[in-house]
Amino acid sequence: MEEEKERSESEVFGEEGEEWSISEHYVRIPQDRIGVLIGKGGSVKAALESRTSSKIDVDSKDGSVVIRTKDPLMALRVVDVVRAIARGFSPERAFVLLDDDSFILDIISLSHLSEKALRRVKGRIIGKNGRTRQLIEELTGTRISVYGKTVGIIGYPEQVRVARAAIEMLVDGTPHGAVYSYLERKRRELRDYF
Repeated sequence: MEEEKERSESEVFGEEGEEWSISEHYVRIPQDRIGVLIGKGGSVKAALESRTSSKIDVDSKDGSVVIRTKDPLMALRVVDVVRAIARGFSPERAFVLLDDDSFILDIISLSHLSEKALRRVKGRIIGKNGRTRQLIEELTGTRISVYGKTVGIIGYPEQVRVARAAIEMLVDGTPHGAVYSYLERKRRELRDYF
């Protein structure tokens, strides 16, 4: 399970009178997602560092990730990207969090469910051949990842709110038809919103 511990520290560095502070954040990711975060030959980590002007250190033994950057707001965006990758998103899908400052990552925990109930609920959310998840994504404009005991959602806040409600309906056992009707109704509202 992903553990997160964030800490911001201001450290003063400087060359020739130049001072700037570093924002430092800590995130722990699952062992099986370390390779995805680093990427082949370090490509994903390097791309993330380049796009965000940050420095990312990954401990392959325990999954701890240290993120350092001069921009504290960008540090929070990088934390969200790392958390998204940790929760099963591909790097390409997680990187959309950097494209628009309004995008958010929401994580729904399913850890309260028994193993049997968790399998059933994950099956309901994903659907046959991934169709339910795909339909929720299409109707809300979000990106969804079902991983471990969590469901991750990336999108604009209003889109995420609707997707989250639909997923919670599925978790609670609401028939798929009723969830699809809800999503169709909300899609019209979202079109007006955007």
